[in-house]
Amino acid sequence: MLSWRRRPGPGLARLWGLCCLVLGCWRGALGCPESCRCSSWRIWCAEPAPGIASFPVPQWSTEDDNVTEIYIANQRKLESINDNEVGFYVGLRNLTVVDSGLRFVSHQAFEKNVNLQYINLSRNKLSSLSKKPFSHLGLSDLILGDNPFKCSCEIMWIKKFQETKFYTETQDLYCIDDNNKRTALLDMKIPNCDLPSANLSNYNITVVEGKSVTLYCDTTGGPPPNVSWVLTNLVSNHESDTSKNPASLTIKNVSSMDSGLWISCVAENIVGEDQASAELTVLFAPNITFIESPTPDHHWCIPFTVKGNPKPTLQWFYEGAILNESEYICTKIHVINQSEYHGCLQLDNPTHLNNGAYTLLAKNEYGEDEKRVDAHFMSVPGDGSGPIVDPDVYGMIPYLFCLQKCTPKSHLKMRLAQVYVVVGIAALVCTGLVIMLVILKFGRHSKFGMKEQVMVTVNSDVHNNSTASDNNRLGFVLFHKIPLDG
Repeated sequence: MLSWRRRPGPGLARLWGLCCLVLGCWRGALGCPESCRCSSWRIWCAEPAPGIASFPVPQWSTEDDNVTEIYIANQRKLESINDNEVGFYVGLRNLTVVDSGLRFVSHQAFEKNVNLQYINLSRNKLSSLSKKPFSHLGLSDLILGDNPFKCSCEIMWIKKFQETKFYTETQDLYCIDDNNKRTALLDMKIPNCDLPSANLSNYNITVVEGKSVTLYCDTTGGPPPNVSWVLTNLVSNHESDTSKNPASLTIKNVSSMDSGLWISCVAENIVGEDQASAELTVLFAPNITFIESPTPDHHWCIPFTVKGNPKPTLQWFYEGAILNESEYICTKIHVINQSEYHGCLQLDNPTHLNNGAYTLLAKNEYGEDEKRVDAHFMSVPGDGSGPIVDPDVYGMIPYLFCLQKCTPKSHLKMRLAQVYVVVGIAALVCTGLVIMLVILKFGRHSKFGMKEQVMVTVNSDVHNNSTASDNNRLGFVLFHKIPLDG
């Protein structure tokens, strides 16, 4: 009998994997130059012919965070890295351009590549290189060896960078002076070429809300640095003058919203930059920005938010009278954000006796603010409008009422009195039970176990004619033993 077997071929899973691989590479291949090999995570351009004349840019317009490594070598036609070229690869971590014709790197070349950690630009044609493209990056390695740098102030930052303890690799860094002499970069000396420095007139600015304040920034460095102010999220009106040294910044009609803000003065020249920062502290009267009716959680809570600097003191009032806080009714602050305090008035097991108007008063040396909220914890028992309450709760009513009006010593007395009352009631109940047991025991024994004489009184109103005596009526008492069990 003839038998046959199915001819082996690619399974469905294998075919599907092949399709995914092709589709995954297709998008990368769209912008991959002839001298490069591209995958979903890597671009490799090492073939000298025909070579590339510009940085490889994908044909799609959206940014790509999948490519993490770009390696370019032996590309003599590649002379520059311009704006908006490397920026497409926002996920890029490692960039290598070596043994090529690179002469220029744009100031904004790596503006969007904040994930860059490793850059190797060695063995190129760089005669000058600004620090600007790299100033915002947290690089672990920047390799620039074997480039024909010209001795100038513009590459002084490379010398400073090489001198730092963060530099992990020894490089052959040199420059060529005006006499066409090769000099080690560490030995380069350029007159009037120094890192800038910035110093503020005040590093802790304190001002009352509504007032004005002026801050000065004194800078040094060669060449003279450019000065700028960093005022992120500043709400208050302000004006600055950076044409003079020291530069000045005036903040007018200071808003409380700017309290806690940091103000920075940045001095920058071709050698590098320096920054000095000061914190702005605004003193202002309290403002209760939020208060709401109580909500049940683990405890009942009347939530509130108060702003103020210095920190305001908080006082609660219940129906117009000062609310004396205790461990059962107290103020809790949960979150502090600069001069803003988020908290609640916490109440433990409140009843209908705690219903009413609660007023919060916030006060400091610059003013005060108050807000009122109506609280309803429980309906009055018996009115039919509220929820059914466990009867045990009412045992707590006198105690909870005392929480509002008694001192801590009175609280202790109240609790002791409650203990005495409960013990007394328990003793009376126990005594009554004992007496009932005794009565039941002996009463049952008398009925079924004893024989008694029963006195029977008989009143006779009968005339005895046959044996008449001198008395017509005879009253007598007859005693007779009657057995109770028979």
